[in-house]
Order: sequence, then C-alpha cells, then structure tokens
Amino acid sequence: MANEKYAKIAAAVSGRPYVADAAGEPVICVEGLRKSFGDHVVLRDIDLTVNPGQVVTIIGASGSGKSTLLRCLNLLETPDAGHVWFRGKDLAADHVDVNRLREKIGMVFQGFNLFNNMDVLDNCTLAPVTLKKMTKAEAEKVALRHLDAVGLADFAHANVTRLSGGQKQRVAIARSLCMQPDLMLFDEPTSALDPEISGEVLNVMRDLAADGMTMVVVTHEMAFARNVSDEVVFMDQGVIAEKGSPDKLFTNPELPRTREFLSRYLE
Repeated sequence: MANEKYAKIAAAVSGRPYVADAAGEPVICVEGLRKSFGDHVVLRDIDLTVNPGQVVTIIGASGSGKSTLLRCLNLLETPDAGHVWFRGKDLAADHVDVNRLREKIGMVFQGFNLFNNMDVLDNCTLAPVTLKKMTKAEAEKVALRHLDAVGLADFAHANVTRLSGGQKQRVAIARSLCMQPDLMLFDEPTSALDPEISGEVLNVMRDLAADGMTMVVVTHEMAFARNVSDEVVFMDQGVIAEKGSPDKLFTNPELPRTREFLSRYLE
C-alpha cells in the first residue's frame, strides 16, 4: 500500500519505528450524508465506502454535488446530517480532533493552493514541521523523495510562481504526500490545465494508484476513470445515481441518465 510505503520512508529518515495500520478497516465510510446551501439541496442521503488501496472516481455533470461531497469527506464543508467515518472515527463527533485526523487526509485542489512566497521545498516541508513536529532536516529528506517521485527534485528551490500549471499541481501532490496520508482526495486536479499539460498530473496519479494509495478523485477525465478506478460513482442532482466497476458503468450502465452522460465518451 502506498501509505505504508511513504510512512516507511519517513520512518527510515527519522529513525523512528514504522507501525502498520489496522488491516481490513474501511478508510472512509459515508452514511446518510446531506448538505444544503440555504434552500438549495446539494447532497441527499449519500452512502459511500472506500476501502484501503481503492481508487474511487466521482463523475457527473457540473452542479451534481461532486466537489461538495469531496469537501465533506474532510469537513471542509460541514454536513447538515449523516456521518463521515474516517478510520472508524466519526468526524462529526464532538470529542473527535478533526484537525488531527485531517492530517491523514491529503487534498489536492483545482487551483494548486501553493504559497507563492515560498520555494517548492518550503511548500512541502511547512506542514510536516509545523503539524507533525518533524525537524527541518527530516522533513526535507522526505520532501525531496516525494519531489523526485513526481519528477521535480531539480525544482526544489525554485520559486513556485515560475512553474507551469502541471508542475504546480505535481508540487501540490508531493506536498500532500509529505504528510504520509491514509487517503488522498483530488478535486478535478486537471481542470485548470491545458490538455497537453494535464497528462503530467494524470501520470503521477496513475503511479500513486499503482502503488496502492487510497484515492477519491472528482474528475472529468473519463479515460482515467475507466482505466485506473476500482469503482466509479456517477452523481446526478445531489444523489449517487449509479456506481460500480469501470467495466460495468462504462460498458453497460443501468440508468438512462448515466448512458446520456457517458454517451459522448462511449461514442
């Protein structure tokens, strides 16, 4: 599993022992999730389970609730009802330290969200030093390994404002990996990129999937959803209309609405 791989990297660098996670437990489980903004109902009775090592992609038309669902998974949006269980703990429970649990959930946004006043390496080491109390040297060793994995080790001391969009997004991925997450969330990570550049980011994500990283990906990249996912979730008007294996959903969708949405790609 990729989270084991990256945790072992950090343990080896720091000299601390590596302790494996409990086996067989879902990484995240959503039950009866609802979310509204004013009178506008965005999510209705969402149930979703993501198991260790799974890649779950969420597809659907704009406004179907995909990104809101993703943001509810780490409480960037607070659900109105329902539960989000992460590693067996309800993120909405009063006694749960949400910020501590959120350290184990990596998030990659459409707009990169890098700190322009820091170089690439400092962007990657800030959170591990501040939140995980790594030494600067430890954090830099971990960061350089992740930057190397995304093909950007030579840019460690570059100003992020000088990077291309694809490079910025790969830095954002490396930065998330430096926190040794159990789960990676991707919110349309290529939507702000030119098609030619988006391939750089998708290749990194494919490598993460091949390593076994648990991922939930909101995307319009249908080829990625079909070829990399373990499960594809189709959302429509705030509900999970249909979900299943890529072969099932792309080859023989059950619902007319799913077929309509996929028709352009299937053609």
